Amino acid sequence: MPLNKGFVLASRPQGAATEDNFRFFEREIGEPGPGQVLVKNLWLSLDPYMRGRMDEGRSYAGNQALDEPMIGGTAGEVVASNDPNFKPGDKVVSNNGGWQLYSIQNPALLRKVDDSKVPLQAFVGPLGMPGVTAWVGVNRIIMPKAGETVVCSAATGAVGTVVGQLVKAKGARAVGIAGGPEKCKFAVEELGYDACVDHRAPDFKEQLIAATPNGVDGLFENVGGQPFARTMAQMNDFGRIAICGLIASYEGAEKTTLSDMRIMLIRRLKMQGFIVSEFLSDWPTALGELVTLASTGKLKWRETIAEGVEKAPSAFLGMLKGKNFGKQLVKLF
Repeated sequence: MPLNKGFVLASRPQGAATEDNFRFFEREIGEPGPGQVLVKNLWLSLDPYMRGRMDEGRSYAGNQALDEPMIGGTAGEVVASNDPNFKPGDKVVSNNGGWQLYSIQNPALLRKVDDSKVPLQAFVGPLGMPGVTAWVGVNRIIMPKAGETVVCSAATGAVGTVVGQLVKAKGARAVGIAGGPEKCKFAVEELGYDACVDHRAPDFKEQLIAATPNGVDGLFENVGGQPFARTMAQMNDFGRIAICGLIASYEGAEKTTLSDMRIMLIRRLKMQGFIVSEFLSDWPTALGELVTLASTGKLKWRETIAEGVEKAPSAFLGMLKGKNFGKQLVKLF
C-alpha cells in the first residue's frame, strides 16, 4: 500500500495566510474500520471558505484543527469498503476528504456519482457544493423575475459561473463583476452574462452604472469591499441581496462595512447571509437540475488545475488573490 501524503494546518495565520501555515506529511494509510470506506482522492476542491476556518474566531462551523489534514471537498474512487452500499471502483464525492491522497470515510458522508457523461471533477465544482450554493442564492434568496437585473461579483469563479446561467434561465438580466478584461470577456461570451464590469478599472463606478441603467434588483455577493458598496448604491427598491462570501476581507486587507444604512431603510432592501449546508433539503433538487443542464451541454464552466497534492498550498493562496480562472482544483493522481 502506498503512503498517504497531504497537508495539515501547522499554525493559524497572523494576518494573510502563508505557506508556512501548512505542513506536509507522509504516513501509512491505514485500514478502514467496521462500516468505513477507504477512498483514493483523485480531485481536491479549493474554496475560499477554508480561509475562514483556519482562524480561531467565531464562524458558522468549527475551526480547522491544528495538526489535522486541511478540510476540503474531494472526488475519488473507493479502494476498500466495509459498507455494503459501496464497493471498490465506485466514484464518490465527499465534503471532507481533505488535502490528502487517501481518506477513511464514514459512508453517510459519501455521495455516489456517475461520471460517464460529465468529468468526475465537476462534482466538486458546478455539480457540487459551489453549484448548489449558486442555486440556493438565486432560487431561495434573490428569486429573480423576468426582466429584472441581477449583479454577481466574482462572476467567473466557481459559484459565479453558475449564478449567471441560472439568472438567465429565469429570464432576468445578468451583470457580472470580475477582475480583468479576460475574465469579463469570458463572462459575456461563454457564460452568457449580458455585461461584465472589471472591478480593477479606474472607472469601475461609471462602468457599473452604465451596465445597470435600470438599477439592480438582485445582488449575489461573493467578494465584498468597495465594489460591494458601489453596487449597493445601484439597488432598486425592494432589492434582494444574497451574501455568499466576502473574500476581500478574508486576509484582512479590506474590511466590508455598511457605511450607509440609510440605503437599506429607504429602499427597503432584504439582505441575507447564507451557508449552503443549512439548505440540505434543497440539495437533491439543485443537483438534479444542475446535472441535467451539464449532461445536456447547457451548463458551462472553466477550471484552473494544479498538478499534485504538493501544489495545494500555493494554489490555495493564489485563489485568495484571484489568480485562478474558474474553479480551482488540485489533480491528485
